[in-house]
Amino acid sequence: MKILITGSNGLLGQKLVYKLRGKNNVVCIATARGNNRLVKQDGYEYSPLDITNKSDVEEVFAKYMPDVVINTAAMTNVDACETDRENAVLLNATSVAYQVATLEALTKSQAGYNPHFIHLSTDFIFDGTHGPLDESEKPNPLSFYAETKLKAEEIVMASSLDWAIARTVLVYGIVDNMSRSNIVLWVKSNLEQGKTINVVDDQFRTPTLAEDLADGCLLIAEKRAKGIYNISGKDFYSILELANTVADYYGLDKGLIKPSKSADIKQPAKRPPITGFIIDKAKNDLGYNPHSFVEGIRLLEEQLKAMNK
Repeated sequence: MKILITGSNGLLGQKLVYKLRGKNNVVCIATARGNNRLVKQDGYEYSPLDITNKSDVEEVFAKYMPDVVINTAAMTNVDACETDRENAVLLNATSVAYQVATLEALTKSQAGYNPHFIHLSTDFIFDGTHGPLDESEKPNPLSFYAETKLKAEEIVMASSLDWAIARTVLVYGIVDNMSRSNIVLWVKSNLEQGKTINVVDDQFRTPTLAEDLADGCLLIAEKRAKGIYNISGKDFYSILELANTVADYYGLDKGLIKPSKSADIKQPAKRPPITGFIIDKAKNDLGYNPHSFVEGIRLLEEQLKAMNK
């Protein structure tokens, strides 16, 4: 099976490449804009790919003819999407249209070719009035980022391809180049330095370990599952509870965590107050079984120790 991953330099992309790397029955094609930033560069193929360039997409897809495409590439900075709308549309929606159209054209021109397109989406397409949510929930985006992600879903659903959409929530994990932080590392780092942090108590999520999200995507690929799947963690927390859990795990001072309200934090883009996912469909259809949040922190800590050796 040939599995092509877009956005392979990103958090989820890296996890997918490392899970597929060196597997006997899989050829993994990692693609990203520019150079390969992964530390381990063997056991898979790397091809530069700018998903916002249609001819680039056509050339790379025609070269590899992947059985599965897992589209993890996106502009995920929610506030940046609010202010740079042109790039948000290009990276989150237009690029998806290019990939879908290219695969559809190849399906028509190459007899017997039937690729499976797996697209990553987000809980932010919902308005956050209640949660946790199942796959039948009606989207109602609050931010421009969410609008572009919903548009991408609509493009995928309207296609003639075999498709699946993996929706996820608040992904955390360790990457090779550590250019971006995540909720766990942010809380840990600030509390270790004795800094006070303001944490919202009116947003609720099911935080997702990057390894679990990668497993969910690969289960979809393996079973050639179609349709929408919620792939997130299983524990439903307020962001404040989440920060307190990190502090408890590391034995840090919870007195430094100050509860605040979303309205008090000035951000360009609106966030949905309550999301989180019900993951029964993924458990039953795919055999998906994510870590608890505390188990996820433990895994992160082991990875940090390994990196610092």
